[in-house]
Amino acid sequence: MNPTGEGEQPITKKEACGILNIAYNTTRLNSIIEEFQRNQEYTKKRKSQNRGKPASEGEIRLAVESYLEGDGLSEIAKQLYRSPSFVKAIIERVGVPEKQKAGAGTQLLPESCCAEEFEPEEIVWSAVYNAPAIVYHEMTNEDYEAKYGAKCYQVYVMQKIESHENFFPGVNAGGFYAYSAAYDLGKLAHLRELGINLKNLERN
Repeated sequence: MNPTGEGEQPITKKEACGILNIAYNTTRLNSIIEEFQRNQEYTKKRKSQNRGKPASEGEIRLAVESYLEGDGLSEIAKQLYRSPSFVKAIIERVGVPEKQKAGAGTQLLPESCCAEEFEPEEIVWSAVYNAPAIVYHEMTNEDYEAKYGAKCYQVYVMQKIESHENFFPGVNAGGFYAYSAAYDLGKLAHLRELGINLKNLERN
C-alpha cells in the first residue's frame, strides 16, 4: 500500500484504516502517514550521505555480528542505510561463511575458515546448518579420522528464533546438539581482528 496515494490509484482514508486494522480516525491516520514520510525522507538522506563512502569499522562489526546472528542481507542493509550488495561485499571480503539457500547443499567454507581441529567451547560456523555453533568435544570412541578422513566433533548449533515462531516471551534463541566432521566446521578466530566478540554469539 502507498499511504500517500502517489504513483498509483489513491484509496480512501476509510479503506486505509481498514487495511491498517485501526478504527476510522483521520487524525491518527494522518499521523501514521506523516511518520512514514519522515522515515522515508530520513532513510533517503542517510543513504545519500553514505553513497560512495567505504565501510567504517563500526559498519563492518555490525554487519558481521548481525549476519552471524542470523539476520539477512536486506535486514542488515536497512540498519546501515546501505544496499544489500554493499553488505554482501563486506561479508565476502572479511571471510565470513555465507549462508546457503535451502536445498543448495553444504556450503564451501572460505579458506580463512578451514581447519583440521578445534578446541572445546570454541565458537565455529556449521556449514551443514548455516549457523554458528559451539564445539562441545571431540568424538574419540571410534576412529572417525580413518572412517571419514577428518576428526569428528559434537557441537551445539545456535539458532535465532523469530518472534512469530516463539511461544515463550523473552526467549529469542535456541539450538540443538549435532555431530560434524572438521571439514564441515569453519574457524572464526580471524574475526577477532575486526573487534568481533564471538562470545556475543552465545545464546542462552
